Amino acid sequence: MLYYLFEYLNAHYEFPGLRLFQYITFRTSLAIIISLIITTVYGRRIINYLHKMQVGETVRNLGLEGQMQKQGTPTMGGIMILMGILIPTLLLANLTNVYVLLMIVTTVWMGAVGFVDDYIKVFKKNKEGLAGRFKIVGQVGLALIIGWTMYFNPNIVVRQTVDETGVSKNTAPMVLRQKGEKFYYTQDVKSTITNIPFYKNNEFDYAKVLKFLGPGYEKYAVFVFILFVIIIITAVSNGANLTDGIDGLATGTSAIIGITLGLLAYVSGNTVIADYLNILYIPNSGELMIFAGAFVGACVGFLWYNSYPAQVFMGDTGSLAIGGIIAALAIMIRKELLIPILCGVFLIEVTSVMLQVSYFKYTKKRFGEGKRIFLMSPLHHHYQKKGYHEAKIVTRFWIVGILLAIITIITLKLR
Repeated sequence: MLYYLFEYLNAHYEFPGLRLFQYITFRTSLAIIISLIITTVYGRRIINYLHKMQVGETVRNLGLEGQMQKQGTPTMGGIMILMGILIPTLLLANLTNVYVLLMIVTTVWMGAVGFVDDYIKVFKKNKEGLAGRFKIVGQVGLALIIGWTMYFNPNIVVRQTVDETGVSKNTAPMVLRQKGEKFYYTQDVKSTITNIPFYKNNEFDYAKVLKFLGPGYEKYAVFVFILFVIIIITAVSNGANLTDGIDGLATGTSAIIGITLGLLAYVSGNTVIADYLNILYIPNSGELMIFAGAFVGACVGFLWYNSYPAQVFMGDTGSLAIGGIIAALAIMIRKELLIPILCGVFLIEVTSVMLQVSYFKYTKKRFGEGKRIFLMSPLHHHYQKKGYHEAKIVTRFWIVGILLAIITIITLKLR
């Protein structure tokens, strides 16, 4: 909204400083500041309101140190995160940008699924919350919206490079460019191509999965692409949900991931930097940096109250939304295949649960008694059982997250 106001004023009047709003970096900085103010200043009021409404966490006794002290701590604090993301985005981002609109839909959609889950737990006194199948339906529904839009929306394209002859099967207009002594053509085309490290040209086309079908396999690429989108969104949102088990872990880890995705969105939407790094240039994707800035600001601001000892928990309202946002943002900037590295903390947490459950079932069937790999899963509870303090576990997981974020950025130059 402010974006359009200052665009109008800049077009009709010559106020000093109005041109700053044309720069993505300036609006991103403002988004971070506004988001921090919303989550820290107004966050206190939201926590007090949750206290008043007796929206407290119900804690199961798992034998973890300090666990029962968290009984009654306000939950559903993810509302603070949603406000910290949506308000700056609506104020500062270009709302005609299809990527921004998709991210707003993602935030509201997954936030609503998480809110329903928390509402059932808190107000209906049902510890199970929303049935798992309905959560999956919500995640798959969002994936279908994102995948279908990404594939069919005419404004979502990538810039493709062809050789000096300009030979291409596409009919999109081509622009002749010079790089050193060589000339080449670029064109904006619809494509299911994405970035992946350690592969030829760091690019992978989902359509090639169906190459075994023979000529014409490309027309079925939409099904492969949407399948990947469903898997990624479901996996990351559940991963964030499982990681949200001790104070500040999911929030801090998500902030680190958000900073990285914001940088990747900026370089992917900047033709000069994308050309230098030899990665896909995605027109108009740079606007996602503003959303990423609001996301990071919301996570850091929420961490003010969520760090040990937590004064509020995000609940599924926050964790499912955070996971969905991270997955959707990575998909839109064509970096979703970097998620196993960037979201390594989420991956470890999910894997620890899968291994624990699978091994327990296997040993119970084989030997009549279930055995465990970890003292408890997810993995952060294993270290709690070993006697590590909650704050130490969180700090070390953050360090691992920072290391993985650096590795993710380094892959941009690996060939």
